[in-house]
Amino acid sequence: MVNDAERFADDDKKLKERIDVRNELESYAYSLKNQIGDKEKLGGKLSDEDKEIIEKAVEEKIEWMESHQEAEREDFQAKKKELEEVVQPIISKLYGSAGGPPPEGASEASGPEQQTEEQLFPQSCFLY
Repeated sequence: MVNDAERFADDDKKLKERIDVRNELESYAYSLKNQIGDKEKLGGKLSDEDKEIIEKAVEEKIEWMESHQEAEREDFQAKKKELEEVVQPIISKLYGSAGGPPPEGASEASGPEQQTEEQLFPQSCFLY
């Protein structure tokens, strides 16, 4: 019984890891989908072209997840990385100066319209 429990514990651990990674991809994709649809936040700041690029990448990953329910952990990680590689350059371009020091002569205080990338995208969205 103890041997069976140990063997199943390893299987359970692998299954949990696979599900966790799948949930990360799913959460990331749907979070992006909601954010680009929000006209008052990210959706209102993106160009139509950038929004279309992100929407297409998100939809591709969602469709892939639906048709690959039993994919391996590494496959889900690779798909999340692919999505990040599409989204992060667009976000970096949009908020290119968000993490750096303020320009010379500029006030260090930022108004409510000047949200940083970290405020718009909690760490659960972008894993650098």
